[in-house]
Amino acid sequence: MKQKKIPMRKCIGCDEMFPKKELIRILLDEENKLVIDKTGKLNGRGCYLCNNAECLEKAIKTKAINRSMHENVPNEVYDELRRRLSDG
Repeated sequence: MKQKKIPMRKCIGCDEMFPKKELIRILLDEENKLVIDKTGKLNGRGCYLCNNAECLEKAIKTKAINRSMHENVPNEVYDELRRRLSDG
């Protein structure tokens, strides 16, 4: 029996590939608002971040999320991501 292919995505913090379900998706929705996509199924331009606080800090420092979204990321989005990573 053929094995189902696992979708892989690249973390914008560490540039490593992970299964899509293990990553946090940040996306720009239809109203041009940045949101954290908990389902992974919302429509919009998205980027992925692994569940590692160091990757988040690196992505913030290098402005990787800003570049990926072609948008300036508000601090509230970073705060929400930090909260999510600290809660595990």
